[in-house]
Order: sequence, then C-alpha cells, then structure tokens
Amino acid sequence: MARAGVRPACDPLTELSTGGAKGGCALSQHLLVKSGFFVVRGPRRPPGLTPNEVSSTLASLSLAPVNIFKAGADEERAETARLSSFIGAIAIGDLVKSTLGPKGMDKILLSSGRDASLMVTNDGATILKNIGVDNPAAKVLVDMSRVQDDEVGDGTTSVTVLAAELLREAESLIAKKIHPQTIIAGWREATKAAREALLTSAVDHGSDEVRFRQDLMNIAGTTLSSKLLTHHKDHFTQLAVEAVLRLKGSGNLEAIHVIKKLGGSLADSYLDEGFLLDKKIGVNQPKRIENAKILIANTGMDTDKIKIFGSRVRVDSTAKVAEIEHAEKEKMKEKVERILKHGINCFINRQLIYNYPEHLFGAAGVMAIEHADFAGVERLALVTELVKLGSCKLIEEVMIGEDKLIHFSGVALGEACTIVLRGATQQILDEAERSLHDALCVLAQTVKDPRTVYGGGCSEMVMAHAVAKLASKTPGKEAVAMESFAKALRMLPTIIADNAGYDSADLVAQLRAAHSEGRTTAGLDMKEGTIGDMAILGITESFQVKRQVLLSAAEAAEVILRVDNIIKAAPRYKSHWHH
Repeated sequence: MARAGVRPACDPLTELSTGGAKGGCALSQHLLVKSGFFVVRGPRRPPGLTPNEVSSTLASLSLAPVNIFKAGADEERAETARLSSFIGAIAIGDLVKSTLGPKGMDKILLSSGRDASLMVTNDGATILKNIGVDNPAAKVLVDMSRVQDDEVGDGTTSVTVLAAELLREAESLIAKKIHPQTIIAGWREATKAAREALLTSAVDHGSDEVRFRQDLMNIAGTTLSSKLLTHHKDHFTQLAVEAVLRLKGSGNLEAIHVIKKLGGSLADSYLDEGFLLDKKIGVNQPKRIENAKILIANTGMDTDKIKIFGSRVRVDSTAKVAEIEHAEKEKMKEKVERILKHGINCFINRQLIYNYPEHLFGAAGVMAIEHADFAGVERLALVTELVKLGSCKLIEEVMIGEDKLIHFSGVALGEACTIVLRGATQQILDEAERSLHDALCVLAQTVKDPRTVYGGGCSEMVMAHAVAKLASKTPGKEAVAMESFAKALRMLPTIIADNAGYDSADLVAQLRAAHSEGRTTAGLDMKEGTIGDMAILGITESFQVKRQVLLSAAEAAEVILRVDNIIKAAPRYKSHWHH
C-alpha cells in the first residue's frame, strides 16, 4: 500500500538510508517506513536509484529479525548456533584427550573458595564432573561421560574424545555444503557396520575357567595401565580379580568395601576376607567376640530428657535434683534392658552412646560401637544379612598403621571382602580408589558378559576398516559421511600414540596397513613404540565398554549435529505481592 504526500523533516517515522545523494540520503528523502507500509515524498523515484535497488532495500527490511522473546532471553540461529555447538564440544574433547592411553597425562583440579581442595586425576568422568561448563553442547558430552561411568565404569575419556572427533569431522563436511541430515544418515549406517565388526571380533572364553580368569587379569591390567596404579599394576590386578571372583557372578560391588588409610606405600595395599568398620570399641568392653549376634540401630543413647519444649523444673532441695537424675537413669536402664532382650552380644548405633549406657552394655558383656557412619552401617547390614539381627563368626579390634578398626570375619555373605588402600598422601589414595573402582566395574561387567575385544587401538581400526569398506560401496554424499566416521575412529589410536610421544602418523599408517593385510589382532605396543600383536601382549578390553563407547559417542554427536537453534530462556523472577 502506498500513499503520496509530504511530511516534515522531523518526522518521527523510521528513515532508510542508502547514502550518496546531495543534502542527505536520496532514499531517506522519499521513503519512510512505518508499520509495514512506506510513504513516497513526491511523484518521482529518488535520483540515482534504480527500481531494482529500491526493491532490494525494501526486501531487506522484510527480512530484518524480529525479537519475539522477553528481555533477558537470547537466541543463536543457524550457522552461529551450529558453530557454537561445534566449538564447545571440540573444546571438551581437547581438554581430556591428553589423558587418553597408557602414557596419558594427569590434571590438577583446584576448587576455589576458602576450603580449596586439590585433586590429581586422569579419569575423564572426574575431570568433566568437576569443571563448570556453560556451552550446551559441552554439557551434552559431560552428561554422556557421566552415564558411561555409571553404566560400565570405564571408557569415559574415549567416549568424549570420539564424540568430539566426530563433530570435528562434521564441521568440515558442513563447510563443504553437505547437509546435516545427510551426514547423520551416513553415520547411522557407519555405526551399524562398526558394531557388527566389533561383535565379529569379540572373543568369548566364559566356558573355560582358566582362560576366562586370564582374560579378567588382562582386562584389569589394561584398565589400570592408564591410571596412577600402573606402576603396581600386577599387584592391584590380582586384588581386583580376586575381589570380583568372590562375588560368584552376582556383580554386587556393594559387597566390596574399600578403605583408605594414610601411611605406607601403594604396594602395601591388601585384600581382607571380611568386613572392616572404621570405628573403635567402647571403653571397658570386650575387644573380641566369637559367634556374634549383631543389632544395628539409630536411636538416642544419651540421657533421655523431658521432651516438652520450654519446660522448667523447680526444686527446693538438691535431693529432688538427685531424684530426677535417678529417674532419667532408670529410663535409660530400661531402654538398654529392652535392647539386651534380643540376645545380642554386639550393639552398633549410628548416634552417640553416653557413658552410663556404655557401662551397662560393658557389664552385660556386650560390645557397643557408637557413631557408625551410614555407608559403613548399610554395607555391614548387607554382608551380615541383617534384617533384625545379623551374625558373624568373629569380631575383633585390629590395627592398620596407627589406627584401630573393627574387623568382622566369617560374615554370612561369604563374598564380602575389604580392600585396604595405603598411600603417602590423600590425593594418591583418592586417585587410587577411583582407578580401582573403574577396574572393579569393568570386571563385574565382564563376569556378566564374558566377551572381550583387543585394545591398543586394535578394535578402533577393525571398526574403521569395516566402515571404510562400506563407504567404498556406497554411492552419494553419505559415503563421504561414512569416511569421516572411519577417520574419527582412527583418531583414537593417533591420540594414544601422540600422548606417548611417538610418531603417530607413522604408527597409525603401519597399523592401518596391517589391518588391510588381514592382521586383525594388530595394535599399538606403547612400551616399545611399535605395532604388536594384542593377543600375544594380552592387551584386552571388555566388549561392553567398547560397544557403549561407540554407541554413546555416535548418539551424542548426532544430537548436537541436529541443532540449528540455541535459545536461552529469560530468568524467572519472583513476583512480589503487596498487600
């Protein structure tokens, strides 16, 4: 709709300027825009402007972005959103990739604030869990790493690095004008081919007890080789395998208790058949009890007081004060007698036990343990099969270093055991516990699913070879996406070699050639810096871990690649009502 007319120079309507005319902009003197229509000042077109130029100016106006969000909300669109996602995800991958492999480096995590805590680790999930990220794509990878840790216990760094490398490849493909949906279609086919190749290469020794135990030893050794415990790998491999085999296939890791005690060295760590509670036995009580009957409670064993808020008792003589104290003692005595009627000889309380009830328990020949921690009590209830009363053959006090602990042996749950970790500093003990936890989780998974695959980049090359073979038979742009998937898989052995200080280009080229020749057990030998046979070297990994790494990384990369808008919601403010 157009109207002819003349408006004053101070017209408040929005002016469009193209520049170049004398005495101001030619178009601004003739076009005024308001609420979707324009006003022409005069019967003629502005001098120096063609009809096409006027049309293009008006077209650009119609494409101007309109803000539909509340104040405080933000939006990133199209290329900007995609670039933001790529940068965030790749940055997370670059952060943790230096920790990958048997010669990966560690990170120091230092919290801010008054109570600044120090953590030294190379565990991918721990690193990502303790850093704050604001980028949405980075948060997706952090969550994926946490799920990997919860599901299988290991492969947290591998899954993050693989997802980041997939997105790095996607970035270059999008720069070549390949549509994200085409890339995703190619990746899905590549994932299927990789999973089938991994399944074909898996080995199952579940029916052969001797070979299966050797598989467990190899898997634990491979898992620990990239951790702090690598220098004591054989010792901790033995501890972890013995502890998991005691579970008799149940996979219940709650039955394995890990205690950390400062002092000694990591080599002094040992496996104890039984349960250790990090508490002391009360004064004047038996230090050793055989055929124990155990009662665990969470009840107040301090002096019971009148439970009326704000109550006061006035007395006119000290004799009446003594009567009140006597009544309180009698009440506590009745409570202790009711506990003793259960026929127990060991009482464990989560709350404090004051001197008087402690004396009563001691006089009755009952061991009383106060202020037991929740985790310890829960695990003790599990291993003694405690519903109302638990039992074990022997309770005694033992010394570890300079600390006294209570040892429960001959517990009802025969698979229960305790691993005692020793170390010079708290940071070493914490990292040793995380490393051992990863090994125990992987072993428990392997006991349930005994299939194994070869490590040292061997499995990744097997999958990459299968994907590249499929890409060579696939027409169209999807083949390019499949090639990028294979390239991302080959980046894992490349990073492992780089972190060890070797020539990754040479080693990966040799490894690729070996797999092309049919040597499907070839992998990286990081001790010698050469290509070796993983079957002979015993570098074995759990099939479940590798499968989860492949599927999780592919799914996370696909989720991020499908994004074309990032919308940050405006903060919600509390509405204040005035009465």
